[in-house]
Amino acid sequence: MIGQLITSFFATAGIGLIFNIPRRSLISSGIVGMAGWFVYVVLYENDFDAVLATLVSAFFIAIISQYFAKRYKVPVIIFSVGGMIPLVPGGIAYYAMRRFVENNYNEALQLAAKAFMLSGAIAVGIILSEVLNQTIKKLGGR
Repeated sequence: MIGQLITSFFATAGIGLIFNIPRRSLISSGIVGMAGWFVYVVLYENDFDAVLATLVSAFFIAIISQYFAKRYKVPVIIFSVGGMIPLVPGGIAYYAMRRFVENNYNEALQLAAKAFMLSGAIAVGIILSEVLNQTIKKLGGR
């Protein structure tokens, strides 16, 4: 588990370097990705479906990203994009394409559907956190 957390931290911070985010936000960005991966692993290892674990983790990442964005006075996207990197189903998408090339269409479709659902769960998690954030702002303003 510790190896996975360290790897997710460096993957997230590395993406931050590639996207040229402010240096003062690199460690926080890495922490966001690491925390999101931790939530995913804990849920997945406790018999949650991968799609649900991804959804909850993406929601958690987006909420933490909003907090860090307010704290460091930078756009939310600086933390949320990097934080989602460990959740992206790139390996599954690769294997789906490989199965298509190998003419193993049944397995390819199953893997492609799973990659699509995981990607959708990431998007829905981000949207839900933004809806929650906007609702809280509107209720707080009244």
